[in-house]
Amino acid sequence: MTLMAEMTWYEFNERKDKDVVILPIGSVEQHGPHLPLSTDTIISEGFSKLLGEKTNSIVMPSINYGYKSQPASGGGPLFPGTIDLNGTTLIELVKDILEELIRDGVRKIAIVNSHFENQAFLLEAIDLVSKFMPNDTKIIMMSWWDLISQDTIDKVFDEIEFPGWALEHAAITETSLILKFAPQLVHMDRLIDEKIEEVPTYHVYPIPKDLVPKSGLLAIGRTSSKEKGELIVNEALDKMVSIVNKEFIK
Repeated sequence: MTLMAEMTWYEFNERKDKDVVILPIGSVEQHGPHLPLSTDTIISEGFSKLLGEKTNSIVMPSINYGYKSQPASGGGPLFPGTIDLNGTTLIELVKDILEELIRDGVRKIAIVNSHFENQAFLLEAIDLVSKFMPNDTKIIMMSWWDLISQDTIDKVFDEIEFPGWALEHAAITETSLILKFAPQLVHMDRLIDEKIEEVPTYHVYPIPKDLVPKSGLLAIGRTSSKEKGELIVNEALDKMVSIVNKEFIK
């Protein structure tokens, strides 16, 4: 694994044609009273570095900002410190980066995403780039939760019912992952049993200020642990490696 940020342009220019370049993408978003605003980026970087080690790839500097946090999947813009991008901004940002990589001769690009709301806009950027990229170029996008099996979900949610991925924000999985990747940034003593009581089935603007608990928590995170984080990482990483090998190395 090589960090692109630490390479000279000579070294990047002399990389092997078969090298995969990994782009981590996260967000700056509230994650309750116990997790850092950079939670999504920490998770993307953690997975990207492990994936880079397993596949001998180049890991790019992260995109730290993401699409707008939504109330029922991240708390929304109700919390100070949540810094959002408009959808068109994220699309153009990712599109520009992908096009620059391709102009530099990169032909194998893997995006690792950890912010739920990013997905549609990342796929739009990739789709726009794909219409004009060289025939030998391939881009893949992976979000870690899409790689988690029901068996692992059952093991992680052994005491508390799985609320679904949209509500599983700053709760058991993300808290467990930060306990794995950056335990010094977790304040378990601040974690409280609070959750969104009624999940809306429609959208209202302006967003009601009482829609989300004041803590920003959407689901219960009480049984989080480093061990559960390792369980999630092991399965998702294995599948990421398999995807990269299948699509790029074969």
